[in-house]
Amino acid sequence: MEEKIAELERLAASTRLDLNGEIKSLKVRLRKTIESTYRQLTPWERVSVARHPDRPIGQDYISTIFDDFFELHGDGVFGDDKAIVTGLAKIDGKPLLLVAHRKGKTTKERLACNFGCAHPEGYRKALRKMKLAERLKLPILTFINTPGAYPGIGAEERGQARAIAENIMEMFDIQTPIICVVIGEGGSGGALGIGVGDKVVILQHAYYSVISPEACSAILWHSGERAPDAARALRLTADDLLGLGIVDEIIPEPLGGAHRDPPTMIATMKERLLAYLREFESMPIETLLERRYEKFRNIAQGTLEPPL
Repeated sequence: MEEKIAELERLAASTRLDLNGEIKSLKVRLRKTIESTYRQLTPWERVSVARHPDRPIGQDYISTIFDDFFELHGDGVFGDDKAIVTGLAKIDGKPLLLVAHRKGKTTKERLACNFGCAHPEGYRKALRKMKLAERLKLPILTFINTPGAYPGIGAEERGQARAIAENIMEMFDIQTPIICVVIGEGGSGGALGIGVGDKVVILQHAYYSVISPEACSAILWHSGERAPDAARALRLTADDLLGLGIVDEIIPEPLGGAHRDPPTMIATMKERLLAYLREFESMPIETLLERRYEKFRNIAQGTLEPPL
């Protein structure tokens, strides 16, 4: 339908034919078709949307929403992991610390940062910078977008599980507001390593899960072919997560997903981030930490029925 609309618009521009009626009618049909399609997405289809190559990633939000971004490198132990970016930034003049998974856009960039799969030094880097934000009394914002932590032998030898566990433990005691946003994939411990916060929100077509559908399918059924069944059983969609109390809010995406209209998605993101920052501006630290603990202590107390 989009190709037909484009064809008619080109024809109208190159001739004197009045095709406005047909074009308008097709655009109305297109909008209704998109709305209908996205209302009926299966959990597995939502995973596909979350992985869409044109979907805005951390770098897109960093380059458009924030001013004066200054990247901070290294974990002070081993090296600098490109799969996690950390840095100081401002949003409408408000300073903060930014931590985000970095996926890359080109094949070369994606290979350089392991498609967003961080090594232990990435999580140590993130925690080191969060403690800096605590000393500077800066709020922390994390963008989560990873299929999971890097599973290689080297990563395990350098303490992958311990690095993630320490991040989870330490983030409960960081004495400054933490806002976590799942913008695409929220996979396993790789997401949890920067996912403990006072406000945990998710984009409408993102997902957040203990394991990827493919890996779950391989474990349960010894085949990746039942990934759609696994996606359904995992209750990984934004609606399920909100119902279970795992996330606090769903950020709406433009019609047809963030990949169809990145500028609108970025504008919505900025608006919501400013609202979250205002929410925690005057909250006493003691209250903040107590609420953070209670939030995760009572997580998944929702009333959703188990999947059929």
